[in-house]
Amino acid sequence: MQALQVTQLGQSPCMNTLEIPQPATGQVRLKILACGLNFADLLMIKGTYQDTPTVPFTLGLELVGIVEALGPETSGPAIGTRVAVYSGQGGLAQYGCFDATRCLPLPDGVPTIEAAGFQIAYGTSHVALDCKARLQSGETLLVLGAAGGVGLTAVELGKLMGAKVIAAARGQKRLDIAAAAGADHLIDPETTDLREAVKALGGADVVYDPVGGDQFAAAFRACNPDGRMVVIGFASGTVPPIAANHMMVKNITVQGVNWGGYMRFKPQVLTESLRILIDWYQAGRLKPHISHIVPFEQAVEGLDLLRTRKSTGKVVITL
Repeated sequence: MQALQVTQLGQSPCMNTLEIPQPATGQVRLKILACGLNFADLLMIKGTYQDTPTVPFTLGLELVGIVEALGPETSGPAIGTRVAVYSGQGGLAQYGCFDATRCLPLPDGVPTIEAAGFQIAYGTSHVALDCKARLQSGETLLVLGAAGGVGLTAVELGKLMGAKVIAAARGQKRLDIAAAAGADHLIDPETTDLREAVKALGGADVVYDPVGGDQFAAAFRACNPDGRMVVIGFASGTVPPIAANHMMVKNITVQGVNWGGYMRFKPQVLTESLRILIDWYQAGRLKPHISHIVPFEQAVEGLDLLRTRKSTGKVVITL
């Protein structure tokens, strides 16, 4: 089988030929149909992601596949079941073995392409806004990087949860996409003073930040008293300092969200969140935005779409 692997940190991944793996106890083998790309894949290539595996490893954090074989003492899902998996690695390959407990059987009405890019983006935003920030109807939510893979889902979910949503994104094309997802107000931080623009709109009760850097600092200063900032990542490449004295003066809470981390110590948070999200999807309340569908042999080009910020929403690789 073919797999897109990182064999040396900091170097471009390469397509390698491997033996089709055999599932161990508690595992299933999947014939992989599609894999969603994430910014974390780029960090893994560089070796800067908090959960970077030991080289060599196969990229791809989330995927959809068909159960093809069960390992010893593994009762299901049954062979032939189509499942979504948050794997942490291994999705950019033709076959893979994954823990059966991580396999989420998909209803017939959920398309493979959308399911492959669904779990991390929607899951991160739902856990961040609901479980962590406790976003309330009528509050003001500021979403940074609002047209990106996770940012766009935060706009959509924030609006669904009854918030007034301010979307910050670079360029009119991205702002238009955020508006289509439900944003009430649009700000381009390249041409507008983010802090002043948010304050003019009444300030932010909750900030969703996958960007970091200068935008974090501006958003922090635009928070209302008792505001909550949810840190998702650092797409800007800069981890911002936090002024603890300012947190105290305005009673601001800064919270970190590592969605995949819950799998290790509180998996029920993810299970319940995904159950809610799939119910909302089947009810027609969520409309995933896939900007690029890329064939497996062009997976490196798909990663470049993320690296150069040419994508909006999700990039999905088909196998």
